Amino acid sequence: MNVQLALYKGKGNIGNAGIRWWTASVYSHCELVVDGWCYSSSVRDNGVRRKRINLDSGKWDLMTLPWANSVDIEHYFAATDPNRYGWASLITSQLFNRNSPVKGVQFCSEWCAAAAGIPNASSYSPGSLAKLCEWLNRTPNNSSF
Repeated sequence: MNVQLALYKGKGNIGNAGIRWWTASVYSHCELVVDGWCYSSSVRDNGVRRKRINLDSGKWDLMTLPWANSVDIEHYFAATDPNRYGWASLITSQLFNRNSPVKGVQFCSEWCAAAAGIPNASSYSPGSLAKLCEWLNRTPNNSSF
């Protein structure tokens, strides 16, 4: 099964605008997509969750991740499903640039990076994760990090 990174570029709310401004990116949220299911950690849904999202609304960019393993993502979801949204991790890692994950909580790009097997997952915003994934897609032998 293929894996995609879905990147939210819609207007959203003031939180979305703040993330776009802080990270100097058009993206304010991300999801991993496997077999039509979207996996992430969402402030709207209070943490890690799986749900169907209309990705054809014009508010999302999709990027295939040929190096990502769908089974690993589903296993990671099962292991982290009870996790709450990672405000503490978001603040320490993104606002203070400390790359300090907090056990039991994750923000969207942190969850997506970790589920895809990318090290230092808490250091990525949706925009920086998109750039890394674009680079990985162009890099030969990118199956290991």
